[in-house]
Amino acid sequence: MAYKVLVVDDSSFFRRRVTDILNKDPQLEVIDVAVNGQEAVEKALALKPDVITMDIEMPVLNGIAAVKQIMAQSPTAILMFSSLTHQGAKSTLEALEAGALDFLPKKFSEIAQNSDEAGSLLRQRVAQLASKSGLSRRSLSSTRPATRRDLSTQPAMSTRKSIASSSAPVSSKKLGSVLKSASGKNYSLLAIGTSTGGPVALQKILTQFPQDFPLPIILIQHMPATFTHAFANRLNSLCKINVKEASNGDVLKPGCAYLAPGGRQMIIAGTENAAKIKIIDDNSAKITFKPSVDVSFGSAAKIYGGNVLGVILTGMGADGREGSRMLKAKGATIWAQDEQSCVVYGMPQAVTIAGISQLSLPLDVISSSISKEIKHG
Repeated sequence: MAYKVLVVDDSSFFRRRVTDILNKDPQLEVIDVAVNGQEAVEKALALKPDVITMDIEMPVLNGIAAVKQIMAQSPTAILMFSSLTHQGAKSTLEALEAGALDFLPKKFSEIAQNSDEAGSLLRQRVAQLASKSGLSRRSLSSTRPATRRDLSTQPAMSTRKSIASSSAPVSSKKLGSVLKSASGKNYSLLAIGTSTGGPVALQKILTQFPQDFPLPIILIQHMPATFTHAFANRLNSLCKINVKEASNGDVLKPGCAYLAPGGRQMIIAGTENAAKIKIIDDNSAKITFKPSVDVSFGSAAKIYGGNVLGVILTGMGADGREGSRMLKAKGATIWAQDEQSCVVYGMPQAVTIAGISQLSLPLDVISSSISKEIKHG
């Protein structure tokens, strides 16, 4: 049976285009369209789609307000379409806070090399969200609305089919679900990599850190270039620690988080006691993600050796696996978010299946576990 999709947009052209693209996948069926947010809410309640694609700027009721009402009345997996502008970034982050799970630029062909690739990307993202919607409704409906300061309501969902494949499931007996005691290891850097679902997960973790957090933090989030500045500013306004979009030449300081800028690579250079950030352009076709977790983690391994706590959060694909492997080879500690709390269990699964991560942790305990580990109890 195909997954049911509701397409919401006030542009008839965009509704037709998205419908045609999605219907090319036999797993997906666009069952209806809505021309504004109010109609989207009504049809979400009546039709119970597996996933909704949602525009932001619409008459009658905008996309953010529609997401809030849908998540309160009929929780559904929602993918937002956003303009590649500063205001579009701010609105998209608000939609994610309201409960949307993922987003794509409205001109999604701009992030792909050709129209076929763009269509494939959209189908993949929608299918990934749709595949878990049936399993997620119960947990979604039990959550309360997210607030600006509290994102603990992000749905905890397990995937029916993970983006990463394995010949055998990972045994829960092999991985701890809580940090029982600190290892006693000394750390000089906290490194976090994530993709789909990452903005909410990062906010959940970072807002719990105290102002005197003792380590510098690097953040690698797959995100368009126009989004990272707005996201860093948003995090900075909510967190006790300082958060900024990383700039070339930044000196890594304790209690400060540096977000890799979209469309470029963030490299750690210098020495462990005088580490600096280098931001470089990357036109290599070999590296899909810009920024790439593998690139940043790999550079951290060269500078900090084993004195790194690396954490891989929710995200599609396997970026971060090889960078984590390099860190672990130097003696670093690697953790992964567990499947149940991930929006997409791809990146964490990749490091888990490869035997790289030492712990698989629910999102709710990652921040406290980090604090316990770096403070030795």
